[in-house]
Amino acid sequence: MGVEGTLEYLSTLLSSAKKRKKKKQIQTVALKVRMDCEGCERKVKNVLSGVKGAKSVDVDRKQQKVTVTGFVEPKKVLKAAQSTKKKVEMWPYVPYTLVAHPYVAQAYDKKAPPNMVRSIPNTVTINETTVDDRYTNMFSDENPNACSIM
Repeated sequence: MGVEGTLEYLSTLLSSAKKRKKKKQIQTVALKVRMDCEGCERKVKNVLSGVKGAKSVDVDRKQQKVTVTGFVEPKKVLKAAQSTKKKVEMWPYVPYTLVAHPYVAQAYDKKAPPNMVRSIPNTVTINETTVDDRYTNMFSDENPNACSIM
């Protein structure tokens, strides 16, 4: 392989490196946006439709949820939604069946849609119980000093 062969090899290597751009994956980004009326809904939908790569924008005013589907980045969608001057955050809720302990204080939210709780890591431990251990031991058959009412 001479000088010409080396130059040709390097030029093909560089040209193939330029062609390999990482293609964006189609994504669904869900946001919780504070909307009060149809005007708010229309404003949010128009702004998010203008995001580069957005294919569809679904707005659910009752749940305060906006779903953007397309070749978009979540950070750009969030930034565009914040430009509407509305209170915006990523959709924090998941179905309660996906959470290990859905009724701990960190997960349970009164404002959540039906059958949904806040998404929390599985490392959360249950510190709160509805029944105190002293009461269960008080009526235990294994406890010699237990109450003999029953």
